Amino acid sequence: MSRRRTLGTKKKVALLVSAVAVAGGGAFVMASTSNAAAPQTAAESTVCQGLATALGNNQKFIAGQQAAPDAQSEARIANREAVIAQIQRQQEASGCVVGESAQGSQATQPAQASQPAQSAPPTQAGQPATSAPASQPPAAGNAGDAAATGQQVCNGSTVTLSGEDGAPAASSNQFPAGTKLKVTNLDNNKSTTVEVTSVSGSCALLNNAAFEQVREPGKFLIRRAVIEKVG
Repeated sequence: MSRRRTLGTKKKVALLVSAVAVAGGGAFVMASTSNAAAPQTAAESTVCQGLATALGNNQKFIAGQQAAPDAQSEARIANREAVIAQIQRQQEASGCVVGESAQGSQATQPAQASQPAQSAPPTQAGQPATSAPASQPPAAGNAGDAAATGQQVCNGSTVTLSGEDGAPAASSNQFPAGTKLKVTNLDNNKSTTVEVTSVSGSCALLNNAAFEQVREPGKFLIRRAVIEKVG
């Protein structure tokens, strides 16, 4: 005669508690993983803000080409679309919101500390007429670029990268191809003098090689910049 084995009440309760604990632990791990993977926005990270600005400038350029196309617009748009794809890959690798855009390099101007710094010199020794050039000495101290001084332009503009490869160069919506611009990062006193080679959606965008010459490690935006037209 066979005997039927049955689980006691205590064993059933113990198994039930174990199952609930395992399920709860799995849910906690999933929630923790989800929270850890949350991407950062431009408002939360300087790196993300720089990438969002670069993306926005390229989108603005494409919109301009689509609004007023010429014989070269199709090729320019294709090039910038490839650049946008590269920037989006950088956003993903940096833990930023992919596709977030911040058009216009002037957008962050109110938060910058560079504006008050530029207005301070006029209070010196009764020389208001010559106070504006007094904001340029930090840029003149750079080895290799000390002789390249010129007219300061695009006051208050931030500088970011276009995402384009090639030899150091710049693009601009204010200066024609062939213009030479000197860009100085006041946060590390590094500068580079480059030639404008193409059109962009802001005063001055540096390509990858030029941006590397003046950037701070891990940053894709120069908040305190001096831009000079030197040729």
